[in-house]
Formats: sequence, structure tokens, C-alpha cells
Amino acid sequence: MKTTRRAPAPAPRRMRAPFARLAAPWLAIGAAVATSLCASAPASAHGFAGKRFFPATLATDDPFVADELSLPTIERRRTVDADGSTVATSASIDFTKRITSDFGIGFGASYLRQRPSGQPSRSGFDNASVNVKYQFYKSDAHETIASIGADADIGGSGSRRVGAESFSTVTPALFFGKGMGDLPDGVRYLRPLAITASAGLAVPTRAATSSIDDNGVVSRELNPRSAKLGVAIEYSLPYLQAFVKDVGLRPPFSHIVPLVELALDKPVDRGRGATTGTINPGFVIAGKTMQLGLEAVIPVNRHTGGSTGVLLQLHFFLDDLFPRSLGKPIFGRPG
Repeated sequence: MKTTRRAPAPAPRRMRAPFARLAAPWLAIGAAVATSLCASAPASAHGFAGKRFFPATLATDDPFVADELSLPTIERRRTVDADGSTVATSASIDFTKRITSDFGIGFGASYLRQRPSGQPSRSGFDNASVNVKYQFYKSDAHETIASIGADADIGGSGSRRVGAESFSTVTPALFFGKGMGDLPDGVRYLRPLAITASAGLAVPTRAATSSIDDNGVVSRELNPRSAKLGVAIEYSLPYLQAFVKDVGLRPPFSHIVPLVELALDKPVDRGRGATTGTINPGFVIAGKTMQLGLEAVIPVNRHTGGSTGVLLQLHFFLDDLFPRSLGKPIFGRPG
């Protein structure tokens, strides 16, 4: 499960960071990995409902339970708040292990580097996270998956200098995925479409946080509960090629899943606040044992602030890499 990492920012400065300049180093890495991906067959165990392969999404939570490792997930974006702007870079690792075929537990950690305009850079770990997920429904015929789960950011486990909170936040959520492979022949070119979604409520363990500045002035900040919504819309070119019509695609195009993700956050009490979030257009190149994803990170409104950034992820399917050891459930048989 993925969590949003925040980066505070001082003293204003220039707020534009061209996406092409941000993405260039990652595109070079991606080209090398993509060559390896395109030489392999589609995944066989990870994220399937019937014929539908659901790739792991980068910015939102996917609905399936699997043995998987994201290493690394790198995001870079200029953020802005009342104090100014900051170039924030995060490098994350996420690991999920199936306990049974339908129940899994995961862990995540992020290292942050922040460059406030006009001030020295600061870096450190964000709060660690743990999560659980239970897949309670699956229909192969209708390419549908549904799960419930919860994610917890562990307060005090990260560095205060990069904004890690002293309190924990627990987010119970519902997850859903639906492929359109059961559509009629008249609209068969819509069958490669799929949607995944998640909806949760982030509940901080402390309603407010008090602090004292260098002048002895005490301030109190409210910590609202927040509704979180994630949606991903995908169009699978491998599905088009294999199950709708052979349109002559060759690697790398026959391995690409274009997608658009939307991640929103809306405080619901304790002062509330505006909706913030990002829209992330991009693509995934999926192979048998790994996938590479690249997305732009675009603020949805002025309340979110900042400029367009870039998100890159290299994701490993442990259930395909190590099907007889690390990649199988601890108890029971693989689903």
C-alpha cells in the first residue's frame, strides 16, 4: 500500500521545474530495464483475475494480495506552501508478503531529501509504514477483485527535520479492481480497459500537536481525519494483442499498459481544509518477473501547489521470481 509523503518548504523562489529535465536520468535507466522486460513473457502469478493482469500501480493502492517488492520508487517534485518552495525527492522501498493466498502484510520506508529555496538541504527517513490486506472476492469470469485492508504510518519512527510526524496515522480502506473483458463484441476494443480504486479514511492517533518555537511561543496544530481516494484507469496493450485482436504490436509496445492515476486527499474535520492531490499520466512496461513504471506528477489544483514532477518505480514480482520459496504463501497453497 502506498502512502503520501509530505515535504515542508521555506522562502520563495522560482517554482518551475521542467518535466523533461526531471525525467531525463530516469528515462536512461528505464531504457536499459525495458530492454530486459521486453525479452520476457507476461507475468504468470501476480495480480490476475481470469485473463486480466493488473499491473502494480505507482501512486495509488492496487486491490490484489501478492508477494512483491518495489525497489526503488523515486519521486521528485517542487512543492510549495505558505513559507515558500522546496524541491523534494523521495526514494522508497515497499515489500509485501502473503501469509495465506488471500491475506498479506507489508512494510515500507522512504528516505527524503528536501532543498528549500535559499536554505541548506535537509534529509532523513520519513515514518515507516506497515499494512495488511485481505482479498475477500475474486471473479475470473468478470475480471474482478475486491479487498479490505489498513495502512499505518508509525509516528516517531522518522526524522523530525524532514517533517515526520510524532504521532501515528491509521488508514482503513476498501480496494476494488475491474477489467472490461466481459464487454460485448460490439465494443471489443474497450475490453483492454481496466479500473482500480481505493477509498479510505486516515485517522491520526493525536487530534492536535503542540510545539514551542525559539521565542517560547506555543502553537497548536490540528490533525484532521482525511478521506483518501485513489483511482487508476488502464488500457492494456498486452490484453488487446492476446485477447481482442492481434494488431501487430511488437516489443516494447506489446508489453506496455498506459494508465492515468488520480490520488486525492480531503480533510473532513478539525478545521477541515481544501482537497489536494495529483493526477499521474504515464505507463507501465510489464515482464514476467518485473515491471517498470514512469509517470508525471501533476497537481490537481492550486491548493495542492507546486509544479509537475516525475515518479519512477521498478517493481519485482516475487511470486514469479521465487515461486517455490519467498514468492509463495507461508500457509496454504497459492491462489
